[in-house]
Amino acid sequence: MRMTPARCAAAAALSLALCAPTRAAAEPARPAAPAAAVPASGDAEDAEDPGDAGAERAARRAAAAGLRFRDCPPVEQLAAPVRCAALRVPLDYARPDGPQITLDISRVPATGAGGAARQGALVHNPGGPGASGMSFPLLAALPSWSRTAAAYDLVGYAPRGVARSAPLSCRDPADRPAAPTRAAARPAPGDEGERIAAARSYARGCADRAGAALPHYTTLNNARDLYVLRAALGERGLTFLGASYGTYLGAVYATRYPGHVRRMVFDSAVDPDPRRVWYGNNLGQSAAFERRWYDFTAWAARHHAAYGLGATPAAVRASYERVRDAVARTPAGGVVGTGELQAAYLQAAYYDDVWPDRAAALAAFLRGDPAELTRQAAPDPAAAAAAENATAVYTAVLCNDASWPTAWATWDRDHTGLARTAPFETWANAFLNLPCAYWPVRERRRPVAVGAPRGAVLPRTLVVAAERDGATPYRGALELQRRLGAGAALVTEAGAGSHGVTGGRNDCVDRHVERYLLTGATAGRRVACAPHPEPAPVSLDDRAARARGALLPPVV
Repeated sequence: MRMTPARCAAAAALSLALCAPTRAAAEPARPAAPAAAVPASGDAEDAEDPGDAGAERAARRAAAAGLRFRDCPPVEQLAAPVRCAALRVPLDYARPDGPQITLDISRVPATGAGGAARQGALVHNPGGPGASGMSFPLLAALPSWSRTAAAYDLVGYAPRGVARSAPLSCRDPADRPAAPTRAAARPAPGDEGERIAAARSYARGCADRAGAALPHYTTLNNARDLYVLRAALGERGLTFLGASYGTYLGAVYATRYPGHVRRMVFDSAVDPDPRRVWYGNNLGQSAAFERRWYDFTAWAARHHAAYGLGATPAAVRASYERVRDAVARTPAGGVVGTGELQAAYLQAAYYDDVWPDRAAALAAFLRGDPAELTRQAAPDPAAAAAAENATAVYTAVLCNDASWPTAWATWDRDHTGLARTAPFETWANAFLNLPCAYWPVRERRRPVAVGAPRGAVLPRTLVVAAERDGATPYRGALELQRRLGAGAALVTEAGAGSHGVTGGRNDCVDRHVERYLLTGATAGRRVACAPHPEPAPVSLDDRAARARGALLPPVV
């Protein structure tokens, strides 16, 4: 699934969601068998998976040891009352007594405000894969989270591979292409060889730098890590809030450990149908991004008087293309080429709160002032290492989780056809994921068939989704609800499309989530909330007066 890069800086105060830059310049001649293939681990999904017994052993060990919370290290930038701990888990659950890795954990204890009884730990995963949730406990200080924080310890963690949790890397951050970079809306004839070479090189770099550990970065192992974390926290059942990729992780956990589920919120659901994990999901995502790009251009057209970008969506798109052509010739500020422009405006397909700034930057550029576009789109060198780590984890998990087409002809056919109706993000998304065609792990796993196992009944769960979400199209929420069974409720933010519904955008949605977490109750199998208000047009001069109260780290 596509990740947005520039949202990382905005999230720094709460630690971030994942930033995967558009891998610019080049990447696709004919796929060949990858060199130095890494053997797959023995934990492919099947009924006699030795990793399951290993997870049970690791969980018993973690329950006995518990977690020792101390002041967080300075690198986390998490001050008291947040405290941190380290959790040891097996690298390979088929060998639970073999090499261990350490996951970073953060927590704020339940406040008990107003006499609230403690209900246990609420664990958060913000998505990615590759995002850190270490900042989640900071939400305890926000008034809108006071009732939840009174009843729950708020627990965040950095999943395996992320940040300081056995960090994964596929290349030296200094080796990333220097800005400005290019993102081809339509691959030039003869460009495929360069694209394929870059994708193959990136996949080889993952194998070279990770070595024998590479096959063990998977959603199934992430779910096992959650199972061990639950035990270490002393919880019989997991209470969990997962966003974006975190919904798929939570669904895999619920499938494998239905007897250890308490309450689970799935925000902005990934489609868990094994037939679409992950290649098909990325095709669907690119089509949905096109709809959200239309929503942005339609909004800018309605505010033509403020921005002058055009009175119709087509006219606004033409204004954007003029800017794109201009930075292709002469990068804005010397550092914003088509790659940086694409990454910055992809955010408009994720979050409508950036629409006023993005529209204003286009307008200023077309008036001859590139400064604001440069400010919004220029890459942050200080974030290069975190972005590289995030991209590496994202790539490893998605490539390890499922089989991908290995013939460039398949990618070319599918994306050429899709780009006819969805040109905005189709090829950028394809090239981001193309290393999976040449992934150096010999055997691919079958995606977990999400749903309650035969003879098991899941407790009541809650899915929340925006109807026009581009990153995780709405049909994924419907599919997840269907697979979770009769106890799954769905709250839809109708007519809206910002990615990540919980946490300050919509009071109606937040009331449903809070009620469920505090009582376990839902308002019905399917409930709709009116959309949150569209952003008002704001000029560059007025931008400082605009306030946005996001209460959760952005999901990815």
